[in-house]
Amino acid sequence: MTDDGTGLMTIGALARTTGLTVRTIRYWSDEGALPPHARSAGGYRLYDAASVARLELIRTLRELGLGLDAVRRVLAGETTVAQVAAAHVSALDAQIRSLRVTRAVLSTVARRGSTAEETTLMNRLARLSAAERRRIMEEFVDEMFHGLDTADPEIRDRMRAHAVDLPDDPTPEQVDAWVELAELVQDPDFRAQMRQAAEFNAADRGTGASDGASMWFARRLVQLAGRALEQGIAPRSPEAEPVLRDLLGDTDRAAVLVRLRAAFGDRVARYRELLATVRGTGPLPAHREEFGWVVAALEARAGG
Repeated sequence: MTDDGTGLMTIGALARTTGLTVRTIRYWSDEGALPPHARSAGGYRLYDAASVARLELIRTLRELGLGLDAVRRVLAGETTVAQVAAAHVSALDAQIRSLRVTRAVLSTVARRGSTAEETTLMNRLARLSAAERRRIMEEFVDEMFHGLDTADPEIRDRMRAHAVDLPDDPTPEQVDAWVELAELVQDPDFRAQMRQAAEFNAADRGTGASDGASMWFARRLVQLAGRALEQGIAPRSPEAEPVLRDLLGDTDRAAVLVRLRAAFGDRVARYRELLATVRGTGPLPAHREEFGWVVAALEARAGG
């Protein structure tokens, strides 16, 4: 207190009253958050009881993580504590999501023993914004079906529904899968393979195939080839011929072989597996063995 009977406090007295340091109070005062009530004849800052209450509010808001700009706006009546708190919650949520991604990336790096270059790439891809991650997937699907109005709608819808994003709290496995998926769908060779598959699909529908025919054929292939595998029928054996005939009828087998190579190879199977991991839906059956059996059977009869 001063000794002039005004009840005003020097900055030192205010520090002793509140338990804050003189340096902190002076800084907040210099920044305009705690203007002095008056000044002494010697130019020293003086504070009143209202300053104590104001200082306690500043300390509380700062301890909650608000910046001085936000504190000044609250104190000036430009915004309310509730409004600032809501905005701060949103900012904290974003920070928490970022920290979760950081944790997942570091866990993946530690598990894989990644190099510095791999770590940099993984961190860059994982930290893309949700909008940027969606853009990568949507551009891949758009390029795949661009101009192919006759492509099977069920296939297009499924591909668009697979525009996955990392969850808010990803596991290291999901980060790992997302990084591999992002690299895969941006690979020119894979994009060309998937575009070719879409072109084949559109051409087949141009001959009068019904909606969903592609899905029906895939299910039928898995059923028949799976049964052949269970029975131990080798793709090159004579017993494989009735299976192919049941599946394909009098369809041009050479054309089917080209289409199967484009649409159901190992990279496509890996694409499906990565999607399932990122989405957290558990492994989707890629049916590698079933499609591989049919491809091998067709290749044996095509002479290579």
